[in-house]
Amino acid sequence: MESLHPRIRVLWIGQWAITAIVLGTIALVADRLFVDVPTALQGGIVVVGFVLGTVYALRLYQIWRFELQSDALYLERGVVTFVETAVPFVRVQHVDTQFGPIERALGLSSVVVYTAGSRNADVRIPGLTPDRARELQDTLRDLAVESEADDAV
Repeated sequence: MESLHPRIRVLWIGQWAITAIVLGTIALVADRLFVDVPTALQGGIVVVGFVLGTVYALRLYQIWRFELQSDALYLERGVVTFVETAVPFVRVQHVDTQFGPIERALGLSSVVVYTAGSRNADVRIPGLTPDRARELQDTLRDLAVESEADDAV
């Protein structure tokens, strides 16, 4: 099983920090416009949100794994709800490599595997280096083509 690049933790913690700040700002606005929200509660919301988010991000990093097996891409992820996914190569429609501005700044990319079907029709593998993402994209594409040829016979 392969794990994600350690820098993905920075991205996930940053996302939780932004969420905690937004919640604290909502409490501040509520204090100014609607109800009296104690300053300690406003700060507490930010601190607790940041701490819980950091713990969640670190735990998610420990759990998130993927593997290319003989006939499928296998993924394990989730903290509250643990999810195991097997994506048969024959179901792969196409594979993209994505990297937003923050991911690029951290030297990270994501691979998105689009599959046939309507429910959960794509699988995203975040936290890869750009080189590993391209390598994985090429490998998945080749395995999908091979399995399509094998399935047609």
